[in-house]
Amino acid sequence: MHTLAHPAAPIAPVTLELHGVRLEPLGPQHADGLRAAASDGELWKLRITSVPEPDQVDAYISKALGQRPERLAFAVLDAASGKVLGTTSYHDIVPAIARLEIGYTWYARSAQRSHVNTSCKLMLMTHAFETLGAALVGLRTDNFNHASQAAIERLGAKKDGVLRHHALRRDGSVRDTVMYSITAGEWPEIKAHLRYKLAQHGTV
Repeated sequence: MHTLAHPAAPIAPVTLELHGVRLEPLGPQHADGLRAAASDGELWKLRITSVPEPDQVDAYISKALGQRPERLAFAVLDAASGKVLGTTSYHDIVPAIARLEIGYTWYARSAQRSHVNTSCKLMLMTHAFETLGAALVGLRTDNFNHASQAAIERLGAKKDGVLRHHALRRDGSVRDTVMYSITAGEWPEIKAHLRYKLAQHGTV
C-alpha cells in the first residue's frame, strides 16, 4: 500500500466507522443532510467558523471536491440512521514530508458535546498514523475559538504557535490562526487517551 511518504501517492478515499459514527467521502449526495446539520443551531451565524449557509452547501461540497488531492473531505454520519451529523477533512496534505492536517470540522448542535468528535478524531488519526504512515498530524483553529482550542488541547496535541494575520473570516475580518500538532511518536499515548475518553462515554 502506498503511504503518505510517497509523493506520487494521493490519499485514497476511504470509509471509516467506529462507535456508531461513520466517515465517508463527502459528495453531492450529502447536500440535504449537510443543510439540515448546519441548520441545527444555525451554525453559519458563528463568526469563528466556516459553516456554509443552507443555500451555499452545494458550492461548499463542490469546492471541497475541487481541492483534492490536497484535501479529502468526509461526511460524518450516524451509522445506524444514516443521518448527516457534520463534516471533517484531511487537508494541507504534503506527502513528501508525510504531513497532513485535520480540519474543516463542524457538527450539528445536537451532535456537539457527545462522543462524535472524539470518535472522528480517533478514526482519522488512527488511519493517518497507522495506515497512511503520517509523521505528523496538524490541527488549527481561530484565535477566538476558545472552545475549539480547548477541545484540541484535550486531545493531547501540542501548541506550535500562532500565525498572525493569517486568514479571512466570513465577516471579512482577518484572524490569527492557532496551530497544533501530534507526532507519530506521541500517537500511542494520544490513542490510549482517546480510547479512555470514549470509555467514559460508555462507547467502548
